[in-house]
Amino acid sequence: MPVIHVLPELLINQIAAGEVVERPASVLKELLENSLDAGARAVEIELESGGVGRVRVTDDGGGIARADLMLALARHATSKIASLEDLEHVASLGFRGEALASIASVSRLTLTSRPPDARHAWRVEATAEVVAEPLPASAPPGTTVDVRDLYFNTPARRKFLRTEGTEFAHCEEVFRREAMARPDVAFTLTHNGRLVWRLPPQPLSARVRELLGEEAAAALLPLDESSGNLRLHGFVASPAFSRTGRDQQYLFVNRRFVRDRLLAHAVREAFHDVLHHERQPAYVLYLEIEPGLVDVNVHPTKIEVRFRDPRAMHQFLFHALSRTLAQTRAGTQVTEAVSSGPAPPLRWQPSHPQTAMALTSGEPAAFYDLLFGRSSRDAESASAQAVQQPAQDPQAPPLGFALAQLSGVYILAQNQHGLVVVDMHAAHERIMYEKLKAALDGERISTQRLLVPASLIVSALEGAAVQEHAAVLERLGFEMANLSPTTVVVRAVPAPLADSDPVGLARDVLRELAEFGPTRVLTERRDEMLATMACHAAVRANRALTVQEMNALLREMEATERSGQCNHGRPTWTQITSAELDKLFLRGR
Repeated sequence: MPVIHVLPELLINQIAAGEVVERPASVLKELLENSLDAGARAVEIELESGGVGRVRVTDDGGGIARADLMLALARHATSKIASLEDLEHVASLGFRGEALASIASVSRLTLTSRPPDARHAWRVEATAEVVAEPLPASAPPGTTVDVRDLYFNTPARRKFLRTEGTEFAHCEEVFRREAMARPDVAFTLTHNGRLVWRLPPQPLSARVRELLGEEAAAALLPLDESSGNLRLHGFVASPAFSRTGRDQQYLFVNRRFVRDRLLAHAVREAFHDVLHHERQPAYVLYLEIEPGLVDVNVHPTKIEVRFRDPRAMHQFLFHALSRTLAQTRAGTQVTEAVSSGPAPPLRWQPSHPQTAMALTSGEPAAFYDLLFGRSSRDAESASAQAVQQPAQDPQAPPLGFALAQLSGVYILAQNQHGLVVVDMHAAHERIMYEKLKAALDGERISTQRLLVPASLIVSALEGAAVQEHAAVLERLGFEMANLSPTTVVVRAVPAPLADSDPVGLARDVLRELAEFGPTRVLTERRDEMLATMACHAAVRANRALTVQEMNALLREMEATERSGQCNHGRPTWTQITSAELDKLFLRGR
């Protein structure tokens, strides 16, 4: 019969190391957090063999006095908290007092430190269970922790480490996170004697540009929202810039990098109708909150948090991101990115003047009313003037003026920077979707009676939904009635969708009501249903548009929120600059 006994101190530390020190990157994270908590303004990191051979972190922080050096290597010894109240309001990155002891139990560790007022530094060495007495050393004010031969005494654990390249990649990602969290601190990273990063103290925008690259930085939209004791600031990339993975998603809570399901869900919800489901958004977000309202003592790695009011936190983040993404109108993102470049806008000077095109006016006025709220004659007059106006004029609209239609699918236009290509169905679908959302937010969607009512055969459940949910249908802009349990007549449809197929539109809405019920249709399923309705109304492929109609669509895109993407997250337009066309045709060579 096994007897209960107290575990040896070394074994206790090695068990703790299994949670805290997963790989060299875990060591680097703990040491960097200690440096930042110590008030460091500059931190130098030296790695060898991906961090397995060596992780050395040097800072210019407050240092550790000789009397505390050995205590710093003891378990549950810390200067950051002293009571339960401190734990509930912890503002430091570290607080458990486990990291150095755990690291020392599975490596050869040297700790050298000197407070600013000390005459010289002191050094202590630890190898597994042996901690030597401190010895005098020569070092500037600050602390250096040198960790060598990670897992030398636990070979079973060491064999699970990956290749040098993989382990270094994990370490570099930790470096990025900590450097992103503290742009006011200088960071230097070397690997096997080769300089990888040298970051001076810099503004946040410059630090983000440095770490994420020019392409990502050019797509970032600034964000700064506050509510009570909450503040969210940083950058979120426009939906036009997205990734296949989550490698450019940085979220910090009180300068601590976290992976939180609640916050991640809020971000996904904000992007759900502007980003394709196979793509991932990019962002660098900083959430500032009263420390007492967030619990960081959830997991030994301190990468998870819990909020006192998770629902309020979710809503704050969701609405803050939604307001920022609502400004991503077509023609703004790429135009701004292009215009910020060093090259001046190219001017097109035709060698042969172009005469005005003869424009027809045979298209129905309803289309202009639908898109632009005016008659076809007004639209034709405005379009004729637009064609004659130079598209290179800086005062010209961002998406320029229509030139032609390609393959019955795309609109070709010329703006100040070159050629614009628009997916007309995707763009019109977004426009109708946003109009329906705005109308429903205003309590109900206006109604358009049909000249000839339409009838359709439905299931018994769908037929019952007509009578049972008449108020919901009315709010959505429909007027329907039962001719029989399985026959429904449609007498009116939502006014913005007057030109759509009333039978197909009614069938999709009744199917949603029968399957999900009115409450879910008007809440969690609302956007999906409105997106389906908008798809019915959007101009179809192979529909021949006049130049007036194309220009009306371009102007509506410029005025519509989130019009850079369709309801499914696919792009609605793209820009091909004159410089790109010149390169394609080898001009100037």
